[in-house]
Amino acid sequence: MNFLPSIDRYIFRLVIVPMLGVFALAASLLLLDKMLRLFDFVAVEGGPIGVVFKMLGALIPEYASLAIPLGLLLGVLLAFRKLATSSELDTMRAVGLSYWRLLRVPYAITLVLVAVNIALVFYIQPVSRYYYEQMEYELRSGALGASIKVGEFTTLADRMALRIERSEDDGQRLIGIFARVANSRDQVLSISAREGSFMATTDDPDTIILRLTEGTIVQDTGSETPRVLSFSRHDLPIDLPAIEEFRARGEASREYILPELLRIGWSDQAEEDERDAVQAAFNYRTVEVVMMLLMPLLAVALAIPPKRSTSALGVFVSIILVVAYHKINQYGEDIAALGRIDPIIALWGPFCAFAALIIWMYYRTAYVPGGQALGALETVFAKISKRVAKLFKRRERASLKSDHSAEGEAALAPAQ
Repeated sequence: MNFLPSIDRYIFRLVIVPMLGVFALAASLLLLDKMLRLFDFVAVEGGPIGVVFKMLGALIPEYASLAIPLGLLLGVLLAFRKLATSSELDTMRAVGLSYWRLLRVPYAITLVLVAVNIALVFYIQPVSRYYYEQMEYELRSGALGASIKVGEFTTLADRMALRIERSEDDGQRLIGIFARVANSRDQVLSISAREGSFMATTDDPDTIILRLTEGTIVQDTGSETPRVLSFSRHDLPIDLPAIEEFRARGEASREYILPELLRIGWSDQAEEDERDAVQAAFNYRTVEVVMMLLMPLLAVALAIPPKRSTSALGVFVSIILVVAYHKINQYGEDIAALGRIDPIIALWGPFCAFAALIIWMYYRTAYVPGGQALGALETVFAKISKRVAKLFKRRERASLKSDHSAEGEAALAPAQ
């Protein structure tokens, strides 16, 4: 870092700290929200808790691609806001430093993050999303060790119904077992046992043994009188359900990496619906990455408040603009994937409009003397803030008057 001028090192420190903080906060909030849903899903499916963290790990690239632009924007915005509110920006401008000169380090950081985001959205995210879908499928099918739910009937191999009243020692001891088994000769066995446990077999990996202790077997052979047997120990073989292999990657367009998008999206051999979906996915990912190049300009335009003001309106407006633009792109991808509109119009149209707005806001801030990108909104926000402050002051005065009158009446009461 010593080869950089001191002003660039100073701006780098101002940008990198809030940028990393916002990135960590945004990614954590997204993961925590998903974690609660995954815990409920895994609990319902009866799978191991460890799979929750594996599924969250597969979602990190997807959430990182959303948190990186937001962290970049707010990092640059908060850095320049600090320079503006402490009058350091005025000093830098007075000695001849232009905004482009001050944005040298933020744009160097932006180029690095653009390269990282390209790797995420075009290569890492599609593969990790496929692994997430695979783990979800295996959890639903039981391949990840989904257990039999206690207190409910579970159907196994289409010929056995099993119910367990209680489980102890992490499933090693089962209490109150009832099983109803039908064989190929239409004979039905109703088995009840006091307790039991599952045991693996070395001969056949597709079969496990349910060892039962102290129970009764009622065999219905079709005659009027069923056979009743009592046992002290009985081994009941259970055929594990066959688990189908998960599909190959590429069922959805979001699972394609960049070479596959280019090969399928402009291939004459691909079906029209598939081409529309792939072209929409390619343009959506591209426009999300390219927009990052304009984030420093937007940050500077929204970071500088009016003179003698510490308003943080630009921070809230920046978050609203980025989130709204992201949602517009998602809607544009959906309608373009259906073939209703060309992806160029659906995705690059909003990009051009948003880019023009950002450039105009930056021009107002950098080249118009006294210009403010949010001048009108700042005025309205200041008026609303003053009215709200006056309203609270009136309520505070009214409460103080009521307290004083109550104290006066309490003081006069003993005298009377």
